[in-house]
Amino acid sequence: MEKGKLSRLPSVLQLIVWLVYAAIPYIYNPPCWPYVWSCRPWAPAAAAGIGYGLTALGALIGFGSMAWLGLRRSFGRQVGGLLQSGPYSLSRNPQIVGGMLMVVGVAWLWPSWYALGWAVLSPVMFHPMVLTEEEHLQRAFGEGSRRYCEHVARYIGQGRPSPR
Repeated sequence: MEKGKLSRLPSVLQLIVWLVYAAIPYIYNPPCWPYVWSCRPWAPAAAAGIGYGLTALGALIGFGSMAWLGLRRSFGRQVGGLLQSGPYSLSRNPQIVGGMLMVVGVAWLWPSWYALGWAVLSPVMFHPMVLTEEEHLQRAFGEGSRRYCEHVARYIGQGRPSPR
């Protein structure tokens, strides 16, 4: 394994997980899903605003983090050192946090057993991927990665405070 580069198998598995994850909404959303503007969510306007707000916030966090990270890093190529700035100073996995907010927002707007399954299955699918990435970063960046993990939360919340 080249330092700073994921091996082929974890990269392919992560791509498969993302593709399956991206296809799930088409399974449970209303028949008019491709034409969302013609669909009516279950909730009254105020409650629907919560769902749309969560979805929009999730997209902003998820895609914004992906843009901050860069395409090369997103596919396992470490360019430079360990990225610890921007959204990665608040969460070690802001893309996952954003994706989960999107899932919750869409499930809120179009609730069903499938939506509940999607919301439950998502963290189950993503957590092992996150653990694999952390192991990779530990091998690639050693002590720097360990310190980063100590001070920045895996998902949301607060890591341990930096020593003064």
